[in-house]
Amino acid sequence: MTAPLTPPPPPRDQSPHDPWQPPGDPGAGYPAHGPQDASYGQDGPGLKTEVIEAVVATVVVALGGVLLGLLWWWLAPHVPLVGDVVDKSWVVYLKDSEGEQAVGVDGTFTLLAVGFGVLSALAAFLLRRRGGVALVVALTVGGLLASLLAWRLGMWLGPTKDVLAHAKSVGKGVTFSAPLKLGAKGALLAWSVAALVVHLGLTALFGPRDPEPQGVPTDVYGAPLS
Repeated sequence: MTAPLTPPPPPRDQSPHDPWQPPGDPGAGYPAHGPQDASYGQDGPGLKTEVIEAVVATVVVALGGVLLGLLWWWLAPHVPLVGDVVDKSWVVYLKDSEGEQAVGVDGTFTLLAVGFGVLSALAAFLLRRRGGVALVVALTVGGLLASLLAWRLGMWLGPTKDVLAHAKSVGKGVTFSAPLKLGAKGALLAWSVAALVVHLGLTALFGPRDPEPQGVPTDVYGAPLS
């Protein structure tokens, strides 16, 4: 009689610690290192998108200063001046020394800037519901640039700064308008402050909410237990 045939031994477990397994064999159990992601170590697409959106928002908001400057030049009250000759020298003085036209010039700029700040914040929130530091910075910087542009544009469109030459050209005792200027330089921040406050408020009230954690024990009033 012949002895029963024994089954062949099972294949050896080829693990990373198997000294008989040649290195580099795909069956050796070594972790395969494929090609790394090209974006590894670089800014993610989300960050790039936020930066691009912030740059575009800054430029668009800053260009809105052209409209602000035109409206300020058109709506701001005129400060009346009068020229006179004293001792053969021309002098210029306010026609109404108690008038509030100069205050109205600053107030008009401030109110218009606040309105533009509210509109820019509302537009930014409707176009991009998410908040973000980049967008807030864009609204702030863009509002400041827009105010500076509006200020310079309004003065350029307004009456000449050479009031003596203007008084001589219109004649003695003739009323003319003073140059358009901004006495309260703090009005240049009105756009940025209004945009910042309104956008943060809209984001806090109507922005997306983070999902609440599941499985957190709460008391009878729904408050999480510490």
